Amino acid sequence: MSSANHLEDLLSATRTAFTSGALLRLKLAGYHGSEPELKSVEIKKIAVKGGDRFSFTYHYKTRDIIKNFIEPEALALLRTALADAFRSAQLTTTDFDMNFERFGDKMRLKRTEVAGRTAPSTAHNRAKNRPLTTTDKPWLKALGLAGKDGKVRHNAQDKFRQINKMVEIFAPLIQAIKADRPLIVDMGAGKGYLDFALYDYLATVAMRPVAIVGVEMRQQLVDDGNATARASGFDGLSFQADTIMDFDAGGADAVIALHACDTATDDAIFKGISANAALIAVAPCCHKQIRRQMADGRPDERLDGLLRHGIFLERQAEMATDTLRALLLEFNGYRTKVFEFVSDAHTPKNNLIVAEKDGRMGRDRDAVLAQIAGIKAMFGIRQHYLESLLDL
Repeated sequence: MSSANHLEDLLSATRTAFTSGALLRLKLAGYHGSEPELKSVEIKKIAVKGGDRFSFTYHYKTRDIIKNFIEPEALALLRTALADAFRSAQLTTTDFDMNFERFGDKMRLKRTEVAGRTAPSTAHNRAKNRPLTTTDKPWLKALGLAGKDGKVRHNAQDKFRQINKMVEIFAPLIQAIKADRPLIVDMGAGKGYLDFALYDYLATVAMRPVAIVGVEMRQQLVDDGNATARASGFDGLSFQADTIMDFDAGGADAVIALHACDTATDDAIFKGISANAALIAVAPCCHKQIRRQMADGRPDERLDGLLRHGIFLERQAEMATDTLRALLLEFNGYRTKVFEFVSDAHTPKNNLIVAEKDGRMGRDRDAVLAQIAGIKAMFGIRQHYLESLLDL
């Protein structure tokens, strides 16, 4: 059997396991491509509102990036990766294992039958740990998510799912903070959906003492939020009228900013870094600052085909902006992860950057700055706004 057939056999087995629900994991290793800090990639099956997806977790030296793909996209990526950038792959299913190895142009594939494994439940993965199990609560009614009967309104179902997912992500991160009563600051809190849900879960379900402050410029929303917090008996939840940059975040253990527009996300990151917060989590919104520079600057001519159309320019600007944010966080001693935190069926702005302070990291800061400089040169970027805040 030819080497090419070995690769196609692996892809065929992966496709069959994915379709049948028998896929446990596919791991790519032995990376020798152009990204110096990429170590491995792990693939599993997940269920989202739009259907089943291949979920790729890219493991870098100091961060993980998660991307989800439909079947044709995933198999095409795997074919290219295993033919060139990765030397080995391990496919684990409920019925058999497959080990793939590549030595130059030669490939080897070994299959081993197994028994006794059970198929993972992707539906369970979606529903597990849903924090808001009770919906007849004063704050849900005050925020318009639940009606007088205590049931979630039909037109609020997507928002309710989104809030559940955010609490599911943030609660364990906050519970891991070593402070006895961590101070959580939500920059640009709006109506406080996340703040009420997070406080409710941590204080009344997880029994984790916590203080949450929602920072919001609009006085009416602040007044409404504080009134609802009092009516709900949430003594540790409050709202304050202020801008992100004017708010004193000193002592914050975690800084969160969801959908803060353009450079307001960078203001929140800067405040978190300045406070030496243990956790910084942001879901960026628009990326105008970098897009304008890319449109007016002189990107690498090899990117002309990618940047000539506005929609592609927008996507590349988003990628460049958030990659630079992650690198600047790493430069300041944080371990970062970038992933989709809700399905884009609920919100188009669904990327989340999570940064946890890691005093053991010890990464070469000069190497990080070199990566930042390389990305800026490639895309024609003069300066990222966060760089100016950090005096870099």
